[in-house]
Amino acid sequence: MSRGAGIGAPPLSDAGAEVQRMAQAPDARRQRRRASVGSLIGTTIEWYEYYIYGATAALVFPHLFFPSHNRLVSLMLSFASFGVAFLIRPIGAAVFGHFGDRVGRKTTLIVTLTLSGLATFLIGILPSYDRIGLWAPALLVTLRVVQGFGVGGEWGGAALMSLEWGEQDRRGAAGAWPQVGTSIGLILSTSAVMGASLLTGPDFLVGGWRIPFLLSGILVIVGLLVRLSIRETPSFAQALREKRIEASPVGTVLRGYWREIIMIAFLRMSEQMPFYIFTAFIFDYATTTAHVTRTFVLSATLVAAVIDMILLPVCAVAADRIGRRRMYYIGCAVLVLMAFPYFRILNSGNTMLIFIAIALSLLPHALQYGAQASLISEQFPVNIRYSGAGLGYQMSSLVAGGPAPLVAAVLLAWSGSGYAVAGYLVFGGVVAAVALSLMTDRSKAAM
Repeated sequence: MSRGAGIGAPPLSDAGAEVQRMAQAPDARRQRRRASVGSLIGTTIEWYEYYIYGATAALVFPHLFFPSHNRLVSLMLSFASFGVAFLIRPIGAAVFGHFGDRVGRKTTLIVTLTLSGLATFLIGILPSYDRIGLWAPALLVTLRVVQGFGVGGEWGGAALMSLEWGEQDRRGAAGAWPQVGTSIGLILSTSAVMGASLLTGPDFLVGGWRIPFLLSGILVIVGLLVRLSIRETPSFAQALREKRIEASPVGTVLRGYWREIIMIAFLRMSEQMPFYIFTAFIFDYATTTAHVTRTFVLSATLVAAVIDMILLPVCAVAADRIGRRRMYYIGCAVLVLMAFPYFRILNSGNTMLIFIAIALSLLPHALQYGAQASLISEQFPVNIRYSGAGLGYQMSSLVAGGPAPLVAAVLLAWSGSGYAVAGYLVFGGVVAAVALSLMTDRSKAAM
């Protein structure tokens, strides 16, 4: 397929008219609501599972699965297990992108949710190092890889389910539904970990930490029931009828759209990398360096997640008005400006200021993430969009999200100062702004 047939080219008139007719069918509004809710619930569950691992990687796993005589070694091994799933996410994006662009968005999303949900539940019943020795970290990493593989195929399909059913003149708002699931997932995961911590107290490391993982089984069943009720999106259904399905969508993306994939990966450095520093690395830094309690950090992170959840759709709607690119640049600037003051406050010893700093830490995320789904997805045509959007989004895991807590821990150990981590955050903001400036503006093209 040539680039001229892509999303930047004028849409095929017959296909476009048919897609519009399907989107205006009598039950289209109901399906649009189901698609929005389904993408929201699905990503909520996926990220709930992902974030409870991030919290326990800082608070629990160094002690139970990676014990050693050196606390820093245990912490780095634990964060490495956190990061390994990010390495596998692009592979998951490629595999599920292939089926999502050939079989359909709905079927693929059911598989991704089941796969990652099962892996998360099994982590909750996994014996620790003192029970089965080296098998414990080996099995933990294996389940983490399976979890990452499933999540790798989740975002692209969830975003497209909402975007392709959504109203095209409000694309930013439509794409915000799966993004809000990230915030809700963080709220649920933080609440679950904090609740288990308060409920079990000193026994949290004994067995209380398992509760949030086991609860994921209930959430997965709810998510599957919702997703089974959604029809395939109009644009993909039309492409399927007209036999405009690529034999090898991933190959087509890698040959014709490799530049977009690279730019999208770097675009996310100002959003994904700081997100995992502010929601995973911070648990260890705040409790050991700022000397606040585990419950204090969990409470502040919960407030941050609520603020993120409220602001994210607001920013997405605003991005439809002022432009998604402009909103993203604002997010980059806010990250650069807040990085050093954030760590200065954490080092101040003032608990009220520390709480406020953690609570407001996800502001750059809210500014950027709401507009991100449409900004990424519109770079690709419908018949390779699942593969292209998923690969671009998940490739950032290799340069941004996956290494972030580990890099932050190394920088802290090397420099002895959180300001080195702040410099890392500034670097991410600058790289993302440059990547965005090199991307083609396709906000006016039809999906």
